[in-house]
Amino acid sequence: MTATAKRVIVTGRVQGVFFRDTCRQTAAARGVAGWVRNLADGSVEALFEGEPEAVDALVEWARQGPPAALVEDVRVTEREPRGYADFTVRATGAPDGGG
Repeated sequence: MTATAKRVIVTGRVQGVFFRDTCRQTAAARGVAGWVRNLADGSVEALFEGEPEAVDALVEWARQGPPAALVEDVRVTEREPRGYADFTVRATGAPDGGG
């Protein structure tokens, strides 16, 4: 099966609620590679890469997030897979539209 990649921007109460670490754990459990980071505007950005069903499962997870999160919106865009080997938590940054 061919890998797919999706970038998500999650808004709401998504910082300070273990969103990034829970996302990393969930991605690792599903075999999804990529990264997640907080953005300066209070949202969270992530790139999920892997088997289509696993990536879609992570996108669905992001719609709720960890128990303490209050997700208001999730914007999803398709990306070209880059061959990430694992899933990492990145430093806070500004949205760059990149992947």
